[in-house]
Amino acid sequence: MPRPSLLLLSAALVCGAALAQQPAVKKVPPPYTLPTDGAKAYVAYCASCHGLKGLGDGPVAASLKIPTPDLTTLTRRNQGQFPSSRVAESIKGETSTQAHGSADMPVWGPAFRNMDGRSEGATKVRVHNLVRHIESLQAK
Repeated sequence: MPRPSLLLLSAALVCGAALAQQPAVKKVPPPYTLPTDGAKAYVAYCASCHGLKGLGDGPVAASLKIPTPDLTTLTRRNQGQFPSSRVAESIKGETSTQAHGSADMPVWGPAFRNMDGRSEGATKVRVHNLVRHIESLQAK
């Protein structure tokens, strides 16, 4: 075997062995919350970026490329009307926002459908109660 081929084969074997020793990345499902508990859903799915009070100061926010929006000012930024439909669409991943990079924020629509056993009714209840909780965070 020519020397360059032997070197390539050796390199491939070393890389293959190294990759085989790497632990597999395990996807962790989001924690389950009751569809009727918007506050617990917010803490479980939103607070890491948006903060417990919705101010955009969650522990993950600093590592994002685009600042996390302050959810407490949604009503003020929408001429005094809370944008329920737009918030629900964003949660379900039906709209694209720069901060999330894609249409899924991060992927709550599909995650909720999977969590609720593909029950569209339970997913709607979950999103509705999450939107109501975000509405309750609005600055007075």
